[in-house]
Order: sequence, then structure tokens, then C-alpha cells
Amino acid sequence: MRNQSIEFIMAGRRQRRRRWILVTSLLAALAFTLCCAMLLLGNTIYPVKDVIRALSGEQLKGVSFAVNTIRLPRMLAGLFAGFAFGLAGHTFQTMLRNPLANPNVIGVTSGSSVVAVYCIVVLHTSAAMVSIASVIAGLATVIFIYILSRGKTFSIGRLILVGIGIQAMLDAVISYLLLVSAQQDVPSALRWLTGSLNGSQMHQLPPLVIIVIICSPIVILLGKHLSILELGEQSASSLGVNTDKTRIVLIVSSVFMVAIATATTGPIAFVSFLSGPIAKRLVGAGSSNIIPAGLVGINLVLAADLIGQFAFEYRFPVGIITGLLGAPYLIFLLIRMNRKGEL
Repeated sequence: MRNQSIEFIMAGRRQRRRRWILVTSLLAALAFTLCCAMLLLGNTIYPVKDVIRALSGEQLKGVSFAVNTIRLPRMLAGLFAGFAFGLAGHTFQTMLRNPLANPNVIGVTSGSSVVAVYCIVVLHTSAAMVSIASVIAGLATVIFIYILSRGKTFSIGRLILVGIGIQAMLDAVISYLLLVSAQQDVPSALRWLTGSLNGSQMHQLPPLVIIVIICSPIVILLGKHLSILELGEQSASSLGVNTDKTRIVLIVSSVFMVAIATATTGPIAFVSFLSGPIAKRLVGAGSSNIIPAGLVGINLVLAADLIGQFAFEYRFPVGIITGLLGAPYLIFLLIRMNRKGEL
């Protein structure tokens, strides 16, 4: 009987592992396909061989400029920003055990946004300074929220409520800055706030790439502790997890990724909110969804950007498309949580 139980458990693990590998492989293949589409499609559709020659450094009239100067930076910005948003969003939602607890809702991106808008419409700083300031602001915001929500014991509900309150206050500040700023500065700020891959340039990408390469392995390696944290504070402590240390490392790593992604592309709506639930639905319970969530984030950003570029008469920023996708899910989630008495 005992051997049969062990065999049953092992069979379940093998099935979950096969499903994880299949889903992750399909998501990676879809992300690769979308990356190729980003390089091939545009005002002119270039043959695959010409795009490969341009990427290898060969100078082809028209092709090299379009591919290396416009399409490649756009694709890389969407790739790394989507992965950062997806990974960080899933980390926040799992760690805080609440699907609403993502960087957009609890005010992290609003902290970056308010400083970025201030730099654009008041200080008129360079794009590099906007990026640096928004990263610092994102970190300062989450520290401020964490300190305000910190009582005798850590409370997830308190942190979310404080974050929502801070976000509302910061959004009001953004509205005020847009209202009193010069009219010629408003379009630039609105374009940044919408979330867009338009105008992405290669020299803007190294900070984003470096932060994602450094922080994402930390989050992935702490994935086993993330699963234990999902069981609750006391259960995690009884299993030997240093909950405060693990939570701080995960929060800092995730905030770094969200802040630098926001600084590069603007706050692309709902990607961090949608990636985790979609990955969980695809992979199923009992498996780590960290890497699939990052891949879902890539696919959402790249697919939304392609839709925004080619599906309509006018071209729309990627943030508008992800907003149209995410808003109905948010309403559905709120209705479901309300019916379950979780609100």
C-alpha cells in the first residue's frame, strides 16, 4: 500500500513536470516567433535572409537602418520589459497571496511615474536622468509603503491598503503636474505615461538588460521560498524560512526590475497583473510559475505592440492595447472576489 502511494505521488510529480516543460517550451517558442515578427514586419516587410544579414553587421541599404536602429531596440525593450513586469508581478501576487497585489495596484509604478513626469514637464531633464530618477522613486515608494504598513507583525491587507492609498495620492500629483505644466510638454509626459515601445533606442537598453540579468536569477532561485511563503507567515517560519529576509530580497529585486522597466518603456498597463494568473492557469497548481509568468509577460507586450501597430487604421501604443485586455479581467476578478467575500 505504501509503495502504491509513493508511486502515485511520483506519477503526479512526473505529470506536473511534463506539463511545466511543455507549457514553458510553447511560451518560449511563441516569444521567439513574436520577436521574429517584430524584426520582419513594419512599413516594409523584409525577407528573412536580409534581416539576418543586417543583424550580422552587413550594410544593406534601407534594411540595416530599419532593423538595427528601429525594430531591434523596440523588440529588445519589449522582450526585457515584458519579462521584468511578468516576473515581478507574479512575485508580488504570490508573496502577498493576493491577485490584486501587483506593482501597478500598490503604487510602485505610480512612484516612478510621478517623478518621471516631474522631470519631463518641470525640470526638462534628459531621458537618462528620467530613467535614473524613476528607478530611485520606485524604490523609495516601496520602502515608504513597507514602513507605513509595518506594525508589530507584517499584514498583507495593510500593505495593499496603504499601497492603494499612496497610489491614489501619487496619481493626483501626476494629474496636478499635467494640469499646471506648459502645453507643449504635456504630449511627451502623456506618451511616457501610456507605456510605449515607440522611440526605443539601443543606448537606453543596457540598464534594463543588466538589472533583469542580475535580479531575475535571484527571484527564480528564491522560488522555492516563494512557494512556502504562499502557505502563510507561521507555516513558512516553522519550515525554516527567514520570512523577513526572503521577503525583503524578493521585494527589492522585483522593484528594481519594475522600476527600470517602467523607466524604459513607461508603465505598460496590466502586464504584471495578468502574467501570473495566466501562467498559473496554463501550468496548473503544484509547479513553479515564475519562469512561465516572465514568458507570458514577454508574449503580452510583444503581441500587444504588434496589434497596436498593424491591427487598426491608426497606430496605438502598447499600453493602450494591454489596458483593453487587462481591464475586463480586473472587473471579472473583483466581481469573483466580491462573491467569495474576499473584498
